Amino acid sequence: MKPAWPQPLQRGDRVGLAAASSALADDSLQRLQAGVAVLESWGLQVQPHPQPLRRWGHLAGADPERLSDLLVGDLPLLACIRGGWGAARLLEPGAQTHDPVAGGRWLLGFSDVTSLLWARQAAGRTGGIHGPMVTTLAAEPDWSQQRLRDLLFGAPVAPLQGKGWCGGTAEGPLLVGNLTVATHLLGTAHLPPLNGAVLVLEDVGEAPYRIDRLLTHWRLCGALQKLAAIGFGSFSDCDDPESPTPLELVLRERTADLGIPVLAGLPVGHTAGNAALPLGVRARLDADAGRLELLPH
Repeated sequence: MKPAWPQPLQRGDRVGLAAASSALADDSLQRLQAGVAVLESWGLQVQPHPQPLRRWGHLAGADPERLSDLLVGDLPLLACIRGGWGAARLLEPGAQTHDPVAGGRWLLGFSDVTSLLWARQAAGRTGGIHGPMVTTLAAEPDWSQQRLRDLLFGAPVAPLQGKGWCGGTAEGPLLVGNLTVATHLLGTAHLPPLNGAVLVLEDVGEAPYRIDRLLTHWRLCGALQKLAAIGFGSFSDCDDPESPTPLELVLRERTADLGIPVLAGLPVGHTAGNAALPLGVRARLDADAGRLELLPH
């Protein structure tokens, strides 16, 4: 039996805030409050984080503190405050007293939260949404905020448009994440099945040679060769003007011989206009039409 999806949100539902990664800077409190205001404008009741400026070195608290954010009571939605680094530490067996990726509710985030979203998917659980953090939500354009709201409240969403690089159409379970974070899940128990998957990747601040190195690792371990299709979102601040190799050349060359549809330029990643996508749903990637669409589940 397929695992059941969390129930769509309703006005009055409660939302928990999780700081599972890097510490929040003092000047980010306003962005956090603005994101909370967006969620509250949807009729949701956001539980304030008890220590939004909690810190342990560069992290938003020691591992047990950050883990406790993921274990808050019976809330329909757990929204991550920010990314950075640290979520994967909570997946170590020694760090866990309870399951940090328990199902039964929606989990929202991207970037470093890829670790939690993919671990949940690998465990056969549903409800992970790759989408804006609470601190980035208010800066999203209206269409992106509405898309996230529609996904959470059970309304249909429009297909995403991109630019086809390698033609063809394929369907499969959707997997979305940050390339750097996802690469460090290869070879672990927290990597979801890749066979026949439609994979969408994004990244930020990685030079073209490092993107080359990451994708080459996927090729060497046979991971890219298992996919049904691949999509690329934004790669913000990755195209180094001093690099002799343009980023687009790297992305094209590392995927051109896979024999699968490749779609680039999707509005997913570290720029405003980060379209929310649910992990695990069946998706159709049509590179000829330049379209990624979700199928009924």
